[in-house]
Amino acid sequence: MNQRRILLALFMIYFVFAILLNSVGTVILQVIHTYGVVKGAASVLEGFKDLPIAIVSFFVASTLPRFGYKKAMLVALAIVAAATLAMPLIPAFATAKLLFLCVGVAFALVKVSVYSTIGLVARDRKHHAGITNMLEGFFMVGVLSAYWIFGFFIDAEHPASTSWLNVYWLLSVLCAATFALVLATTFDEVGAAPPDSRGPAADFLQMLRLFVRPLVYVFVLTAFLSVLVEQAIGSWLPTFNNEILMLPATMSVQVTSIFAGCLAVGRLLAGVVMRRLNWYPVLTACMLAMGATVLLTLPLTHGVNHDPNVTWSTAPVAAFLFPLIGLFMAPIYPGINSVMLSSLPRHQHAPMTGLLVIFSALGGTTGSLITGYVFGHVNGHFAFYLTLVPIVLMVVSLHAFKRQVEKTAGAAWTARPHELI
Repeated sequence: MNQRRILLALFMIYFVFAILLNSVGTVILQVIHTYGVVKGAASVLEGFKDLPIAIVSFFVASTLPRFGYKKAMLVALAIVAAATLAMPLIPAFATAKLLFLCVGVAFALVKVSVYSTIGLVARDRKHHAGITNMLEGFFMVGVLSAYWIFGFFIDAEHPASTSWLNVYWLLSVLCAATFALVLATTFDEVGAAPPDSRGPAADFLQMLRLFVRPLVYVFVLTAFLSVLVEQAIGSWLPTFNNEILMLPATMSVQVTSIFAGCLAVGRLLAGVVMRRLNWYPVLTACMLAMGATVLLTLPLTHGVNHDPNVTWSTAPVAAFLFPLIGLFMAPIYPGINSVMLSSLPRHQHAPMTGLLVIFSALGGTTGSLITGYVFGHVNGHFAFYLTLVPIVLMVVSLHAFKRQVEKTAGAAWTARPHELI
């Protein structure tokens, strides 16, 4: 296999979907202005995106090895290319709903296919971890790019203007270019095929049986807690900046981009580090550093006075220090995912990724709901201090995960020649 070309295709796919998935907040704002949709109605776009991801992953993940990862990626890109074209051609709130429904369905196909393809090209566990972290880091680059790409097309002086819809011409071209790249790339998917001739129903039951393995449920718990903390902080940091650090609304969002940037940098750096170092001490150190960041920086957020003329140079130092937690948080999710997948035979990577997507979604939703409830009923300081509980639980579950991984002793990997990247 041409590994460089395959990895370029995977990175481009993730970049495209990072932009589309991260655009939901911007689109909610724009449909309110452009189509006069009330906030409550506009908020359903989040559900149109998230629910299809979990549902499609659950029912389709186990059958993708038979269907083919390359075919699944092409189908996903074709779906979102058509949906992005519909946005400027048929401008309506219903079209925006359809767009995110398509994005959710397509991303479920893409996530399972991309993660499973990594297992086909990686030489060993460290190589797998390096690729996974680089991929997730590039995803965060796409998330950051989304703000600037959409911002370029929004007419700030005329909020009701439909000029922002022109961004979808660019995105449809990007989807088409990525489709062409994947189509022209050769994928060797022999290692993904199930070892016997079971049917789709049997493959689905086999996916469910994965969950009874101690290795899998310890991993699922660790992944659940990791996403819970990430979403708890990521979803409520703008509100924390606004209500606790007394920053203006616009600046509160802009400062939050530091957190996203730290996630991107952290994952890109981890992609290099984890090719050389053992995963367990690296991830344990990251978790301990997360807890230290919470304990050292949150005390700096107390007693902040409101300043109507606050600027970047006069903002509280905590506004810049606390988002650095993203640097330490960044390697954990892709790191444990890589270790889990590289502990299984390659034909089980797709169903395992399906379970991962489902519990990641549950973790993200749980983290956001709990933090929002505590934020509203107690205070923002306590809500963020509360993240220490899942961080401690992560350290414990990671140790249990390590013990289970050691029992597998890397049996999933077989000697096979690969080109060097």
